[in-house]
Amino acid sequence: MLSPTQHQSWLFYLPLAQQAALLKDDLLEPVDHLLDDPLLVDLVRDCLAGRRPASARNGRPGIAPDRLLRCCVLKHLKGWSFRDLDRELRSNLIYRRFTRFDAEATPTYSAFSRLFAVLSPEAVVGLAREKGAAPGHKIRIDSTVVESNVHYPSDSTLLGDGIRVLSRALKRMAAKCQAGALEVVNHGRAVKHRLLEISRAAKSLTQRSRERMQESYRKLLGLTRGVVREAGQALRRWESGGLGVVSNWVEMEAQASQLRHFLPLVQKVIAQTEERVLGGNHHVAGKVLSLFEPHTQVIRKGKAHKPNEFGRLVRLDEVENGIVSGYEVLEGNTADTDSFLPALEQHKDMFGQAPTLATADRGFFSAENERKAEDLGVEKVALPARGRLSETGAQHQKERWFKRALRWRAGEEATISHLKNPFSMWRAFYQGERGFQRYVGWSVITKNLFSLARWQERKKRAQEERACCQWLELPPDGGSC
Repeated sequence: MLSPTQHQSWLFYLPLAQQAALLKDDLLEPVDHLLDDPLLVDLVRDCLAGRRPASARNGRPGIAPDRLLRCCVLKHLKGWSFRDLDRELRSNLIYRRFTRFDAEATPTYSAFSRLFAVLSPEAVVGLAREKGAAPGHKIRIDSTVVESNVHYPSDSTLLGDGIRVLSRALKRMAAKCQAGALEVVNHGRAVKHRLLEISRAAKSLTQRSRERMQESYRKLLGLTRGVVREAGQALRRWESGGLGVVSNWVEMEAQASQLRHFLPLVQKVIAQTEERVLGGNHHVAGKVLSLFEPHTQVIRKGKAHKPNEFGRLVRLDEVENGIVSGYEVLEGNTADTDSFLPALEQHKDMFGQAPTLATADRGFFSAENERKAEDLGVEKVALPARGRLSETGAQHQKERWFKRALRWRAGEEATISHLKNPFSMWRAFYQGERGFQRYVGWSVITKNLFSLARWQERKKRAQEERACCQWLELPPDGGSC
């Protein structure tokens, strides 16, 4: 059941609340009143009510929508884990006052994990448009890589992960069966030795080291195939009713579902390891990079310090005053030229009209993109061309509006850095592809709220200066009052 957003204060907490109100957080104060917007609270309420047919009115009281919204913004702003959020809410008066918990009990980290999973990220662009912060006349587009929460995906560690997760599920199944019904061999010590041998052999480029590494890989592959066979046999026995289960059948089915999920992935890891290590093919298509985040892809952006990045490519669209109007998690290592027109079409659907100015870096340039952008209604398209320019093209890029547009476009790099550092978008810590998209979306929402707060503060300061100048009968540009 959904709890109301109006909370009654505790009588004995009032003296402490008066003192706690004097404590300030410079990062949280600007967005405190923005989070009271009914549109944002209603979005969270709809997500919570959509969990079950009668979640809004039946069941025990849950967390209120406004508190959940504030907890999500606080988590992404500080870059905390769910355990960190739980600990800080229990111990810090500033965060309790910001999230409206005050003297009441806070949810546990596991409750936050379940509740955050039902939130669907919705842009705050509508609120910015209503207040006039995002008219949508200009747009700048860029792409960046957001990493998945995975370790470096070497073939040996992927095989070790496969043995570990399959053996763990088999042990839990064996604990719920009759004694001796399901025998599970612990290969942990042997796997650790094989991984160490491969790691040491990989540090040398001699022929002898390569032979030792291949031999260790063969032993590790043999161990993995054996565990895969055991897991397949146990799964077939469970489905046919051949296992003597004496404990919880629901827990047994949960472990069987784990085997159904991981078995195909481990078999694919075995095949790609044989192809790469033993067959010499280093360009295996559709390589599995993580058993736990199978949506992870290899992205190459041409960075010297990081040639390969493991995550997903994300396109970001920004309008005036630092408002990110749209984003998209792209499939594969797509070229930037394929993302320019979809960004303009999304902008047109959101704002009802094409932008007056559209700009991006030279990776988005193509003559077709310029032509189709003008067909969509964009008056000025500022895409710096690649290669040697013709005399007409060089003259076009020397025009004053073009140079001003490119200087404004450079601000997108600061936006990406701002999203990745203060708002924790450098790596997505939610699980699965849906969790990845939700993490990126909430990072964008948190950043937009702070951009909107800064815009309102600048607007308020400008109004005060104009009022001061009018009172002193000075011109608006007559200097500081």
